[in-house]
Formats: sequence, structure tokens, C-alpha cells
Amino acid sequence: MIKTARVALGVLLAGLVAGCGRSEPPVSFSQDVKPVLDRRCGECHTPGQPGYEASQLSFASYDDLMTGTRFGAVVVPGDSLGSTLVVLVEGRADPSISMPHGDAEPLRQGEIDVIKTWIEQGAPNN
Repeated sequence: MIKTARVALGVLLAGLVAGCGRSEPPVSFSQDVKPVLDRRCGECHTPGQPGYEASQLSFASYDDLMTGTRFGAVVVPGDSLGSTLVVLVEGRADPSISMPHGDAEPLRQGEIDVIKTWIEQGAPNN
């Protein structure tokens, strides 16, 4: 009985370890992330628009995004929880600076998940 329990425990642990090794499929900045940012954020974060004028954050290119705002970086490669971009779109910031502002519809969870996964994968320019 004890031997059977040990075998069962070993199989369970092996399955858990194997599951931990799985990784998300690669997320592409140009194919997956940029379209979300363009569609949901780009209108306001363009030179001459309120979001850009307040923060200097532009989503026009990968380099612009990675430059961040006049206050600093908004993406910390490998750290989605600590990336200001995620904090803002998840509504974890003060409501006065959460994104998007005003009556705009919040990002859907799937859109946020794409951004978070890309950041966790190192925020590559791919």
C-alpha cells in the first residue's frame, strides 16, 4: 500500500513538474501587442492628443513604447506586474490615471493578457 502511494505521488509530482515547464506560445509585438495598443490607446497617445501631451507616451513604435513617459519606463521586460502599462490598464492605479480615461471602454481581459504575456516573455521587438 505504501509503495503504491509512493508511485502515485511520484507520478503526480512528475506531472506537476512537467506542467511547470510549459510556456506560453511567443507573443509578437507587431502582430499581437501593437494592434491592441493602436486600437485601444493610439488615438489619445499621439502627439497633439491629451494622453500624449500629459505623459509624452506614444504607441507609434516599439521604440516609443519602450522609451516610456516623461516620468520613466512603462514596460519592465520580464515583469508584467511591475510594468506601469499593466498597472494602468488593469485599473490598479489611482482612478485619475487609470487607462483608458473617461468613458472609453476598459481593455478586455484577453487584450491585457496578451500585453502581460509579451512583457513576461521579455517584451521583444518581434
